[in-house]
Amino acid sequence: MTETASATQTLSAAQARRIALAAQGFTDPAHSVPTMRTFDRTLRRTGVLQVDSVNVLARAHLMPLYARMGSYDTDLLRRAADGATPRTRRLVEYWAHVQAYMPVELWPLMRHRMESNRPQGGKWGGADFDSVFAKEVVARIRDGGAATARDLDEGLPRSKDNWGWNWSATRRMLDCLYSVGEVAIVGRNNQFEIRYDLPERVLPAHVLEAPVPTPQDAVTELVRRAARSHGVATERSLADYYRLQAAPSPGVPSAREAIAQLVEEGELVPVSVEGWRRPGYLHREARLPRRVRARTLLSPFDPVVWERERTEQLFDFHYRIEIYTPAAKRIHGYYVLPFLLDDRIVGRVDLKADRATGRLLVHAAFAEPSAPEATAEELAVELRRLAGWLGLGEVVVAPRGDLAPALAAAVAAAG
Repeated sequence: MTETASATQTLSAAQARRIALAAQGFTDPAHSVPTMRTFDRTLRRTGVLQVDSVNVLARAHLMPLYARMGSYDTDLLRRAADGATPRTRRLVEYWAHVQAYMPVELWPLMRHRMESNRPQGGKWGGADFDSVFAKEVVARIRDGGAATARDLDEGLPRSKDNWGWNWSATRRMLDCLYSVGEVAIVGRNNQFEIRYDLPERVLPAHVLEAPVPTPQDAVTELVRRAARSHGVATERSLADYYRLQAAPSPGVPSAREAIAQLVEEGELVPVSVEGWRRPGYLHREARLPRRVRARTLLSPFDPVVWERERTEQLFDFHYRIEIYTPAAKRIHGYYVLPFLLDDRIVGRVDLKADRATGRLLVHAAFAEPSAPEATAEELAVELRRLAGWLGLGEVVVAPRGDLAPALAAAVAAAG
């Protein structure tokens, strides 16, 4: 049973938090064995799944599904993303939030982004799409089929001219071609390298042939989707979900204009939220549950914690990913996951899947000031579940962090 959220013009922080979690799927009925139907429902909630190469625990795009669906067969995502034929493909990678899996029907909505990338030479800038090199790269994919950059390199020199990357000229060109829609991502190999192909061999024909909306209409639809995924959000959060420009500027579509249109049409309702410095916007279909019962871990790339200001507004939880922070300066650890218990984030753990030894390593565990007494016991249960999903037989807790002693005891007691 839910309260009627659409009639509420002023929301407490707790109400906004429950609305946000419901919009993200944390109140959906659990399925003992998640199916493709469960997957589709979950994807409708999140909208996109961020992709990242970090694999300390599990790939970034796998974890939000686990957080909402529980232990699921990752083959569900593989089937949705790979598709036996373009006609059966459900997902495709593009720069939707950042690099992300998105439903194939969003491709026409991204055409404005592809076109805006072209004048500057692609996503990273500087590419000449009329050059012999660019045309040769496309021709080789057209003639030879899907390929990685390494497949096409043929010994071209690789250089470390950007921090953290070791891309060849071929790889940079392919990424620029992908950013303007001249090639698409058909999948990834076992080394997580991108495989590129022509869009017509990746996407369903009806998607490629669909009318392309005007840039502002595309932005309005993306804001609409962001509002559904957020439930309630500020202008900044609505713009950030699909990385849109918030404020208007000449000739550039804006989230602000989209919000104004959706407010006028009654799809968004302006609200005041306790503790928020900026106005909020409530989607008219948002649910306000009386209670959220959740117990799960959120990856650093989960939509619930994407935008750190929103995370603080909703959960009073200060969160920063410290992967790129020198080890000596890290506060909580390398790959730290917030622990969601019911409608609050009550702790955080630095995790690593040690696949060689079959252990889930808890390098550190910290409780939030408002953490309930049962936090360690609840987290121990969740860590056991996560370890089982990852195929790991043991949970090992290191003595770092104020929650670590109690957590180690709870894990031991759970057997």
